[in-house]
Formats: sequence, structure tokens, C-alpha cells
Amino acid sequence: MENIDVQLWVDKFKAIGIEYGLKILGAIAIWFIGSWIIKRIKSLLVKAMDKVEYDESLEKFISSLIVGLLKVLLAVVILGYLGIETTSFAAILAAGGLAIGLSLQGSLSNFAGGVLILILKPFKTGDYIEAQGQAGTVKEIEIFTTKLNTPDNKEIIVPNGILSNGNITNYSTEKQRRVDIVMGVSYDADIKQTKEVLMKILMDCEKTLKDPAPVVNVRELADSSVNFNVRPWVLSEDYWDVYFELMETCKIELDKAGIEIPYPQMDIHKKN
Repeated sequence: MENIDVQLWVDKFKAIGIEYGLKILGAIAIWFIGSWIIKRIKSLLVKAMDKVEYDESLEKFISSLIVGLLKVLLAVVILGYLGIETTSFAAILAAGGLAIGLSLQGSLSNFAGGVLILILKPFKTGDYIEAQGQAGTVKEIEIFTTKLNTPDNKEIIVPNGILSNGNITNYSTEKQRRVDIVMGVSYDADIKQTKEVLMKILMDCEKTLKDPAPVVNVRELADSSVNFNVRPWVLSEDYWDVYFELMETCKIELDKAGIEIPYPQMDIHKKN
């Protein structure tokens, strides 16, 4: 009798072992096949993003995110194949995702802004930009924030959410920029002579471009001066060098020509 009972249990364990052993082997096969497919999808995705020339950090993030989601999906498929109820598991994942999304609204906004910046490329690393009341050279573009270096070497970290939703002035996009200087001279100065002196200064400056040609025009007849627009074109990287050079040279050359640069004055009348 005992021998019969033992044989019965042995047969049951064999049947169970065969049944679940085959399922486990099938699950392992599904995992390897699914992993191979995910690797192929990742490879094709990276090649596609390389053709579009996305930022390297964006490529890594998007590929990692998609691979992670596909692996979760693969795990759910395997659990379903093994006969484990996945409905409640999917509901838990959905509820958890919703809770995380609500608690990280600001971070998700910054994430979306970072993705938009990296895809649309309104600026790149090394550009000098002005946005959200801040100006500086773009040091690093991350998924959630962008780092700027100011001319006096301070680091400013700007959240990508507000950065992507506001106005951005990129001073490095174009190869050429126009330097705008307003130079005021006395009403006693000869307008024609002043224009000749200012134009000569622009033409003698090595870094000003001859095409487009520089321009000197009367801007306005102000309260205490005749103001001239002094507008040469320069390469973008030469902007500040030319600006400071012209400001100094204009003062020196106007003084040599006897053309006065007025300053605000106040007349005081004393009543006896």
C-alpha cells in the first residue's frame, strides 16, 4: 500500500515537473527572443536618431526609456504565459504611474521642456543666449535643466520647463551681427565732418565687415546733442571686441577733430 502511495506521488510530481518545466523553458525562450528583438529595436532607433542628429544625451535617454518600457512589457507577457494574473499587476503599475505623475508635475514639465529643446535645438552648447531675464553661454543642456555661464563666470541653472515656454534670444545663431552705437556730438559740430570722421573710424577697423557696408546716420536731434547711429557689421565672435574698440576710438578721433561730445549740464541762475 505504501509503495502504491509513493508511486502515485512520484507520478504527480513528474507530471507537475514536466508541465511547469516546459512552461519555464518556454518563458526563458520568450525572454531571450524578446530581449533580442528589443536590442534590434534599440539599434534601429539609435540609427534613426543619428540620422536626425539628435543630441547624444537625448538619444541615450530616449533609447533607455523605450528599452525599459519594452522590458516591462516583456515581463508582463512572460507572467501571463506562466499563468499568473497580470490584470491587477497592470492596474498597480497604472495607479503608481498616475501617482508619480501628479507628484512630479513640475519635474515632468521640465522633462518635456528638455526633450523639446534637444529636439528643436533653439540653441546648442557654446551659444550665447538670453532668456528668462538671464544671459550667458550655454554650458550644458540636461533633460531637466540648462546651465549657463555668465560673462563674469557665474553658473546659472534654468529649469527647461520655463525656458522652453519663453522667449529665447540666441546671439550665436547667425555668423554676422550688427554693432549698434549711438554717438552724440555738440550742436556746434559740423554734421558732414562728423559723419566723415565716424565712417573713417569704421573703415579703418580691421574687424568690421565691408559687406554689408557700415552705416553712419543722424539718429535724432536730442535735448543737448545731435545723436548719430554708428552701425558696422562684424562676425558674431568679434562683437564685443569691436564694440569696445569703437567706443574708445570714437572718443579719441572726435577729440582730435575738435568735435565735442556733450554731457548733461545744468544752468543755475542766482536771484538777488
